[in-house]
Amino acid sequence: MNAQLRFNNVTLGYDRHPAVHHLEGDVKTGALIAVVGPNGAGKSTLFKGIVGVIKPLAGGIDLCGLRARDIAYLPQIADIDRTFPIGIYDMVAMGLWREAGLFGGISRAQREKIRDAIAAVGLSGFEDRPIGTLSGGQMQRALFARLLLQDARVIVLDEPFNAVDAKTSADLFDLVRRWHGERRTVLTAMHDIDFVRENFPETLLLAREPVAWGRTANVLTPENLLAARRMCEAFDQQAEPCVDEQTSALAPRAELADAATHQPRR
Repeated sequence: MNAQLRFNNVTLGYDRHPAVHHLEGDVKTGALIAVVGPNGAGKSTLFKGIVGVIKPLAGGIDLCGLRARDIAYLPQIADIDRTFPIGIYDMVAMGLWREAGLFGGISRAQREKIRDAIAAVGLSGFEDRPIGTLSGGQMQRALFARLLLQDARVIVLDEPFNAVDAKTSADLFDLVRRWHGERRTVLTAMHDIDFVRENFPETLLLAREPVAWGRTANVLTPENLLAARRMCEAFDQQAEPCVDEQTSALAPRAELADAATHQPRR
């Protein structure tokens, strides 16, 4: 399989303070990858780098020919403003904006697509409900319906199953399986290690640096998980800056825990 994304010794962060260091490796076309790690490991930062919300401090992310419209992004539900006065139908319809344009009208065929997407997530009959009245699970269903309409080649999901009930999680993961079966590339930040072991063939374990990346069974070992926790605990925002030899960009680097079994990928 060809690479869909390529991380070239990338470092990402904010105000010259890195949150992800020196990530190197390829995401293959059609991959289903869980990105796991302790709180503060850099998972959300990595996803923001992939979709272009933030720019690398050093290194780069090669989109391998993808355009912005080819990547669909679902941020954490806590980051979404639910006070905006909009109903489910209109919010889901926003998934068509690249197809219809910002001010374009919606055709009969597109209205059918919107209804089908809403039905696919189990929200038929809720079209006129304001998003501010929805439960967490209902909101997440509506957001997945919008993703369905985007019809993207790469789908980036940041903690999509947090704060939702088990039935909603199962229904939405069926859509993830569907995307994977269609050979779309899916990256999902996850906290539930047991769920990842059961459902994701490939895992990237982050702790501000890559701890391990590869087959899930080989990555989520007790040794690697302990290393990840200790690396995050040992991170020092005041550490001396390190110099990227390729770009000479300065960036403070974490002090790693001495007991870590660090296995960066290839």
